[in-house]
This record gives sequence, structure tokens and C-alpha cells, in this order.
Amino acid sequence: MKTNATGLFCITRAFGDEMARRGAGSIVNIGSIQGMVGPDFSLYEGLNMNTIPDYFSHKAGMVNLTRYFAAQYGPRGVRVNCLSPGGFYHSQHPAFVERYSQATFLRRMADTEDLGGPVIFLLSEAVRYVTGVNLPVDGGYTAH
Repeated sequence: MKTNATGLFCITRAFGDEMARRGAGSIVNIGSIQGMVGPDFSLYEGLNMNTIPDYFSHKAGMVNLTRYFAAQYGPRGVRVNCLSPGGFYHSQHPAFVERYSQATFLRRMADTEDLGGPVIFLLSEAVRYVTGVNLPVDGGYTAH
């Protein structure tokens, strides 16, 4: 809670207040698809891994806190959006990787190069009329 809720609130407010004072800015919070969906326990069956419930709660709260700040700072020229990545590969059990990959339309997990473009997109003037949005970056996992 200190990091995912209180920390997010404090840092967004600190930067948001300064951006609002200047009359412009863009904030991108990094959430997770776990804030958008319930857990799929079948991904973990027979493996020595699992997922914890508080993470889902924290990330869902982040999506709505992003909307809150978008409403608060929007009139003062600051956009606030959330990016929700899913399924990053970092040497998980091969059975998990296969199961997760099959649950995405792109049939793979994300890697470190999959987030930069969407973050730049949300920060850019190309989307100057976009605020309060949660953008899943998940290979189609949440589109089922």
C-alpha cells in the first residue's frame, strides 16, 4: 500500500501540482492488466508460483486514481493517463510462459522494448486530447 497507493498518490500530486502551476504537462502512471481482470489461476496450476490478491486491488485503484487526477488537473492543462502492461517475460517457469503466451493474441509475453513506444505515445502531443485513459499493452490478453 505504501508504494502502490500512497506513493502513487503523493508523487502524482507533487508532479501534477507543479505541472498545473505551469499550465501544461503529461503524467503516465504504469499500472498492470491485473487491475483490469481477475486472476486466471489455471496459468499457475502445478507450478510453484501464484498471484497475490492485494496486487489486483492496488492496480485497479491506480486506474481509477488516474481518472481522478485527470479530472483534477485537466482544467489546468495537465493530462493524466495510465498504461497497463501485461505478462512480462523474466525467466518464469517454461510451462507458465507457454500458457500465458497462448492466452494472448500475439502468442508471446512482453519484453522490455514493448513499453517505450506506448509511454512516448501517451506523453506526446499526438494525443493532446487524451486524458483519463487506461491503455492495456498486453498482446491482446484483455481483449478476450
